[in-house]
Amino acid sequence: MSSLLVRPHAPDDQGIVLDITPESAGWEHVGFRLHKLSPGQTIEAHTGGREHCLVLVSGRATVSCGDHQWENIGERMDVFEKVPPYAVYLPDGVSYHVEATTELELAVCSAPGQGNHEPRLISPEQIKRSTRGVGSNTRHIQDVLPETEPADSLLVVEVYTPAGNWSSYPPHKHDQDNLPHESRLEETYYHRVSPSQGFAFQRVYTDDRSLDESMAVDDGNVVLVPYGYHPAGVPHGYELYYLNVMAGPKRVWKFNNDPDHQWLLET
Repeated sequence: MSSLLVRPHAPDDQGIVLDITPESAGWEHVGFRLHKLSPGQTIEAHTGGREHCLVLVSGRATVSCGDHQWENIGERMDVFEKVPPYAVYLPDGVSYHVEATTELELAVCSAPGQGNHEPRLISPEQIKRSTRGVGSNTRHIQDVLPETEPADSLLVVEVYTPAGNWSSYPPHKHDQDNLPHESRLEETYYHRVSPSQGFAFQRVYTDDRSLDESMAVDDGNVVLVPYGYHPAGVPHGYELYYLNVMAGPKRVWKFNNDPDHQWLLET
């Protein structure tokens, strides 16, 4: 099995089915955890030295942090409803509580924090939506926590790729701390496929092919992108959703395309 492909496991007593840490990934910045909770099930946790973005992938919950409480938030009951999610930003150094009020799929995205921001709700109407690409390269974007919104390290975005289309394409990379030309960002892809028996493909590779892994991705898998180009595609008949978490030394998303495929943008 690919070292970059992480499959979910049975939920533990906190409903955790995926838990990727900088230590387990072998990198410095990005953390990603996924909880699947039943109504009434709760999480008590502390952000430690890491800022968090809690994304309600599907379902409803009450989230509290100190004097802040957001009651029964959540609108999207299935991720493929394609409406923007509710999310909660939490700085490092705070305790928080989540109670599921319906079946809940909760993504906990994290990266190093510097305590510069207050807890806040990110509501669907705050999330910018856009479309990138043309033809079979079309995909639809929902910016949950882009670089234009306050945070110390985290960048969080959702992408929907229609059946038969490619995404993160032409292949691009962001693995050099060389601004303004390119930024160094680690990245996770949390994939969902509809219908769920489907699959997608993702390749992670470098110019010299010292890293070159091609993966068949099932519903609920995560792909790690420590560096290199990382296109994804989904076959006819199936739609692909993924939740990206990115972080690095600087909170800037600046990428370069694979020069072999740059011509696709010039025709």
